[in-house]
This record gives sequence, C-alpha cells and structure tokens, in this order.
Amino acid sequence: MKIYNNLIELIGKTPLINLNKFEKENGLDSNIIAKVEYFNPSGSVKDRAALSMIEEAERTNLINKDTVIIEPTSGNTGIGLALICAIKGYRLILTMPETMSIERRNILKAYGAEVVLTPGNMGMNGSIQKAEELAKEMGNVFIPQQFNNPSNSAIHKITTAKEIINDLDGKVDIFIAGVGTGGTVTGVGEGLKEYNKNIKIVAVEPENSPVLSGGKPGPHKIQGIGAGFIPEILDMNIIDEIFKAPNEESIEIMKEIVKLEGLFVGISSGAALYAAKEIGKREENKGKNIVVLLPDTGMRYLSSY
Repeated sequence: MKIYNNLIELIGKTPLINLNKFEKENGLDSNIIAKVEYFNPSGSVKDRAALSMIEEAERTNLINKDTVIIEPTSGNTGIGLALICAIKGYRLILTMPETMSIERRNILKAYGAEVVLTPGNMGMNGSIQKAEELAKEMGNVFIPQQFNNPSNSAIHKITTAKEIINDLDGKVDIFIAGVGTGGTVTGVGEGLKEYNKNIKIVAVEPENSPVLSGGKPGPHKIQGIGAGFIPEILDMNIIDEIFKAPNEESIEIMKEIVKLEGLFVGISSGAALYAAKEIGKREENKGKNIVVLLPDTGMRYLSSY
C-alpha cells in the first residue's frame, strides 16, 4: 500500500479508455482512444502545466515564500495553479474574462485564489493586460505566463507523450487535442513525433475563431480553447492538420458522450471528440488508433448541460 505525501504526487499517469460505444454509435472503423485528463487532482490537464511552471520558477529562484503568483487564465490553468499554490502556500491572484462559467470562479475561490474579472469582449488579451497592471503595482510578483512559458509544453513531452506511447506500446497513428495555450498539443506532439515522425498531430480550434487557420478571432462557446491569437509556445511545425470545430456540434457531443460512455467532460472535450469522429470516418483512417485528449471534467460546465 502506498501513501502519498500530497495531491501533487498524483498529477499525471491518467488513463486511456477505448470509446467502444462511441465508435459503434457513429459507425467508425477506427479506434477512438480517450486520454482522460480529469483524473488529475483538480480535474484537468492543466495540473501538469501548473506544477511544471511553479516548480521551474522555484528551481530558478524566480519565486520565494512571499512572492504573489498572478496569472491571466480562462479557467483550468487557474484551478491547477490554485491547487498547487494551496498546497505550497503561495498567494494567488487570477485575472479572467467575465464570460467564464460561474462554476469555475467559485472553484477558484474555494481553493483560496483571488479572482479579478476583465471585460468579456476583450477576451484573454484583456486578462493579460490586467495581470501586467497588477504586477507593476505589487512588486514581488511572478507571472507564469502560460502562453509563453516553455515549461507549459515541456511537461507534456516528458509525461503525457510518454504515457501515451507506453500505454499503447507505441501503436499511435493520430493524436488530437484542442489548442488553448498550445502547451498540450506542442509538448505531446513533439514527444510523439520524436518517437515516430509518422504520427499525425491534429490541432482543434473553434470554427468561429479560426486564428490558427489564418482566419479572424471571434466569439465562440468552446471554453478553454481558441484564445483569439497564436500563442508563443505553440509549435505550428509539428501540426499536420488544423480542425475547425463548430459550437453546437461540440456541445452536442459533450452531452452525448456522458450518456454513451459515462465520460462527464467539458466543452473543449466535445470539440476534440467531434474532430475524432469526423477524422475517424475517413477511409484512410480505417483500423487506426486515434488518441483524443479530453482536458477536463464537465462539473465546470453544469450551466451548459
């Protein structure tokens, strides 16, 4: 019997689940395999990046016990940081668009984080500006800068990619993930490509804000992806396809998958699953192993169900 020292030790090593009923329901001849990231302690993939960014800052003496952590976040990174900061004893201030779900705000406050809301029409850019303003006012501050911080993507290369390779004995053909900061798709993509350059990497973005595809940013309903700009840490060179997910279909699949497979996931998982369904229908993907990363729990989106 193993007893853990704290929840930080439980981050990562999330399960892969074959979506047999989802495949059958949609008439797919490909294998859709979900990497279920809500098994992380705070309920999302962002626990990995939050831990990586804070521990790298500790290693490089960018923070001390009195440092205030400030971060602009659309939700999950904030919750991951709130978990880490609660355990490690740091004060945390998060700036986020007022459009983010009330559930997310309440979760952050429960962990002890301070939440500052910014105008919804300014998107993440407004939250970033506010974080920078607060940092200038306060002094001993560390902004992890998830959109620019290489530790965000590095952890996925070291952990998430290796977990997928090990659990599937290397038999991966396609990897699909939504793009928020770009950390997950970059890190996992780089790790998978180093293992086998023929593995196809698919980045999912909102159809209504197709910035990665060269389109204009716009309002959309897929919380957690589609920041409205191309993040600095996103490595476009490892992406083989950019898939544009529509609002309504993404929400519909989010609602369907919990009834089919018992997977209670968020809206960006719905977008990734929609991409997996459409890509899995293609003749050339018959019999292939398609790994789709499901970033978070649906508990944060109850108002959307």
